[in-house]
Amino acid sequence: TGHELGHKKEAFDRWMAKIVLAVVGYGHFFIEHNKGHHRDVATPMDPATSRMGENIYKFSTREIPGAFRRAWGLEEQRLSRRGQSVWSFDNEILQPMVITVVPYTLLLAFFGPKMLVFLPIQMAFGWWQLTSANYIEHYGLLREKMADGRYEHQKPHHSWNSNHIVSNLVLFHLQRHSDH
Repeated sequence: TGHELGHKKEAFDRWMAKIVLAVVGYGHFFIEHNKGHHRDVATPMDPATSRMGENIYKFSTREIPGAFRRAWGLEEQRLSRRGQSVWSFDNEILQPMVITVVPYTLLLAFFGPKMLVFLPIQMAFGWWQLTSANYIEHYGLLREKMADGRYEHQKPHHSWNSNHIVSNLVLFHLQRHSDH
């Protein structure tokens, strides 16, 4: 849901994406996916595109930290152009981080240290779901590099798609990945 809401233009929908992603502490996905992955998909520069022969475990150790680093760099550039510090509250990575910290702190305060077991498990599950989707949706696909050094424009065949009715309804048409 956070993935799809992050593609919307309305401010309310975009804030809802940040909130949904913040529940699992993965708010940077909002920036990385829309501003990094969409630009670099199916190229060697994209940490969210799995390579031919790369297993999901190796991919996850490259994708998860790579996605955060790229999101932070993109946000740093955006804020610098506006003359703002990367540590300002206009940082769209820090915003969902704050949203993550508040309920986690309240859960710890209310339920105690046992939450230190459950919160990391639910975070890992959420991260794994997004990583698995990235792994499957572009596995082994590569855009052609042109003579001028740029990559060809993204096309539908740079994403794996599935047209199964039930799974598309349950996952908000995530399997029709090239549509977005």
